[in-house]
Amino acid sequence: MENSLVIIPTYNERENIEAMVRKVLSLSHPFHLLIIDDGSPDGTADIVRALQHEYPGRLHLESRRGKLGLGTAYIHGFKYALRNGYEYIFEMDADFSHNPEDLVRLYDSCSQEGYDVAIGSRYVQGVNVVNWPMSRVLMSYFASYYVRMVTGMPIADTTAGFKCYRRRVLETIELDKIRFVGYAFQIEMKFLAFKYGFKIQEVAIIFTDRTKGESKMSKGIFKEAVLGVIKMKIASYFRHFDRY
Repeated sequence: MENSLVIIPTYNERENIEAMVRKVLSLSHPFHLLIIDDGSPDGTADIVRALQHEYPGRLHLESRRGKLGLGTAYIHGFKYALRNGYEYIFEMDADFSHNPEDLVRLYDSCSQEGYDVAIGSRYVQGVNVVNWPMSRVLMSYFASYYVRMVTGMPIADTTAGFKCYRRRVLETIELDKIRFVGYAFQIEMKFLAFKYGFKIQEVAIIFTDRTKGESKMSKGIFKEAVLGVIKMKIASYFRHFDRY
């Protein structure tokens, strides 16, 4: 059934991208895969183009000029998915920090169990993170705690970037009004899904830090998330969340 699209934004991921493409497209469920590359100077997009001949109709590439931000890449991908009729739309990283085999579990959560959003969660059953220094584990864990306290979302891993959305969620959220482009984008999308009353489930995963390539995390991204949450919460008081 050609109803599922996995979206992976890339910037300088030549060390990971071929293995990731082959893994996702070898899974038991026939996922389609969309790579959104922000002009990687290392030739990531060229590798994807070469692989498209092996996976006709299943491997798609959107190339953008310059590094435009994680949030804008996903919104670009969401619009692509809606235009092309996909029912289940996934977000994941290119670096194998998210195990591609967990895509099937996220799919089942939405398609079989009836949830609107499935989140691959590092913190729903303790702390399931591998290869991170303790300082980063604590920063991430308490960032999620902070977001829960400010927003009221009953979600353990509020900053998670491994998710499945039902089509109706992305049709309801006004994608052109999403404010954040860094990791705060992940928080904003969950917050809007929560405020609109969609059913959300966290699926326990093990997150493994990348072994190849370089992390895109920065202090600026973290600051956007911390300060942005307060602004987002205040703005929600002046907005109606009506799905119909």
